[in-house]
Amino acid sequence: MAGSLERRITNMAEIMNEELLLTQEGYDKIVKEHEELVSVKRAEVAERLKEAISYGDISENAEYDSAKNEQAELEEKIHKLETMIRKAKIVQEEDVKGDVVNVGLKVTVKDLDTNEEETFAIVGATESDPFNGKISTESSVGKTLIGHKKGDKVIVEIPDGFIKLRSRRNFQVRRKRCSNCIGQKR
Repeated sequence: MAGSLERRITNMAEIMNEELLLTQEGYDKIVKEHEELVSVKRAEVAERLKEAISYGDISENAEYDSAKNEQAELEEKIHKLETMIRKAKIVQEEDVKGDVVNVGLKVTVKDLDTNEEETFAIVGATESDPFNGKISTESSVGKTLIGHKKGDKVIVEIPDGFIKLRSRRNFQVRRKRCSNCIGQKR
């Protein structure tokens, strides 16, 4: 049990010291959510807490316990958002070069087995939304693509096996093994 707690504390310390890559859109979304929680939700929870206290004896007051729990969860969420805002590094458009995959760029991949194409944006972990075309720099595909240029071959390990990517104008995807690709496990 103590080992688990130590690992969580260590992981949290690592997270607290890491830079958080965000697009301007992602940063603005976090700031907006923080402002909403601080200015609106905090007041609502405080009002519920005040009302629960007005019922008298708080030792067996379910409304009071519920409001205190909600307050604790809210404050934790606010703290996390504040940490994210402090650690945020906004990727500026002028820092992103179109010839190298990086946060903030859109990438088109083509599955060479099915000839299906898919376009997605490379975003920071907190902005990830694969169903809306946003993949994280921490995902296996995003992590592998970052920093690669036109003409590079890479292998991405996925749960179903491997994806072979070759950059041309767009990244080409093939679900086969590649003997001379970067990242291939031997």
